[in-house]
Amino acid sequence: MSNHPNIILKKGKEISLKRHHHWVFSGAIAEKDGNIPNGQLVTVWSQQKGFLGIGHYQNGSIAVRIISFENREIDQAFWKEKIQNAFNMRQSLGLTNNKSSNVYRLVHGEGDLLPGLIIDFYNGTTVIQAHNIGIHQHLDEVSNALQEIYGTDLQAVYDKSAETLPKNQIETENRFLFGHPKTNMVLENDCQYEIDWEKGQKTGFFIDQRENRKLLGDYSLGKKVLNTFCYSGGFSVSALKAGAKEVHSVDISAKAIELTHQNVALNPDHLGHHEAKTADVIKYIREIKTDYDIIVLDPPAFAKNIKARHNAVQAYKRLNAAAFKQIKPGGLLFTFSCSQVVDKRLFANTITAAALESGRNIKILHYLSQPADHPVNIYHPETEYLKGLVLYVE
Repeated sequence: MSNHPNIILKKGKEISLKRHHHWVFSGAIAEKDGNIPNGQLVTVWSQQKGFLGIGHYQNGSIAVRIISFENREIDQAFWKEKIQNAFNMRQSLGLTNNKSSNVYRLVHGEGDLLPGLIIDFYNGTTVIQAHNIGIHQHLDEVSNALQEIYGTDLQAVYDKSAETLPKNQIETENRFLFGHPKTNMVLENDCQYEIDWEKGQKTGFFIDQRENRKLLGDYSLGKKVLNTFCYSGGFSVSALKAGAKEVHSVDISAKAIELTHQNVALNPDHLGHHEAKTADVIKYIREIKTDYDIIVLDPPAFAKNIKARHNAVQAYKRLNAAAFKQIKPGGLLFTFSCSQVVDKRLFANTITAAALESGRNIKILHYLSQPADHPVNIYHPETEYLKGLVLYVE
C-alpha cells in the first residue's frame, strides 16, 4: 500500500518490532533506499521481506520511529484516528469534562503509539511539542484533527517545537497553528494556575505531577512544608490549599520564584504562611534552620542520556542524604526522578544508599509514578520515566 523508501533489517532484528516496540536502531539496518532525508516516512521490512511498520527516518542512533504497525496510508484519517483514540482514553479517565481539573496530557508519544508527539490540553488551548522532524511535518494534519475532535471546546493550537527539534537539522519558530487563547488560567484539583506555554518550561506546566501534588495535599494539614525545585509552585499551592501551616518554596531560578508567587496569590483562600527564595537547593537544605514536617525533592532530569547516569545517581544520593539529615523526626520526604535512564530499581537503590549515609530509620509509604494520562506502553517500557517515593523518616 505504501510507496515510501524501504529499509530492510538484518536477520533477527525484526523481533522487537514484531513485539511492537517503536524504535529501529541504526545498527539493525542491513539495507536502505539511497540517501533518505531526515523526517521522511519509510517502510521497514524484515530480512525475509515481511512488512514490519511505517515510521519516520532520522539520521542517528534511533534511525526509525514506527508510527504504524499496519501497512496503511499516513493521511488525515490516520491522524484523526490516532488522536481520537487518545482522546477517548482521557475521556474514560474523566479528564475531558472535569469541573475540578481542566488540564491534562492528550498525547504522550509512544505511550499513545505516536513517537515524538506530545500534546497537552490547557483549558481550551492545546500545546504541541514535536520531538522529531517527521512528526513536525504533519502538524497541520494534527491541528486539523484536534479541531475536529474538540469542536467549539478548542480555542487555540500552539506549536512549541522550537525547543525540542534538533537545531542543526531544522529551523522553526513557535507559533499558533489555529485560533487564539481566551485564557491561560487553568484548574488542577481545584487549584488555580497561570500557564506560560510560550516562555515556560516544557509545554508550560508539569502535568505529570498532578496526582502526586494531590497526595501531598492529603498529608499537609497543619504541617511545615519545604518545596524544592519549585518551578511554578505546584506542590506549594497544593500544600497550602490543603491546610499547610507554612510552606517555603526554593528554586535557583528567579523566574520560577516569580511564577510561584503568582500562583500562590491566585489561591488566596489558604490560611498558611508562604515564603519563596531564590537559592541553590542543596546548599539551602544543608543550612536549614526550620524543622520541616515535609520536604519535596522534585529536581529536573539529572541525566539526559546513559553517559550521564553515573553522575546523576551521585547527585540524587547527595540531595536525598542532605534532606534525610535535616528533616524533623516523623517527617515525610517526597522524592522524585524524571531521568528516563534512571529506572525504578536504580532510583530506589540510590535512595537506600542515601538513607544509609544519613543513619536514619526510614520506611517507604508510597511508590509514585506518572499519572494515567501519561500512559506506559506495555510494549515500549521507555515510556515510563517518572518515579518517586514517599518516605517516613523516624
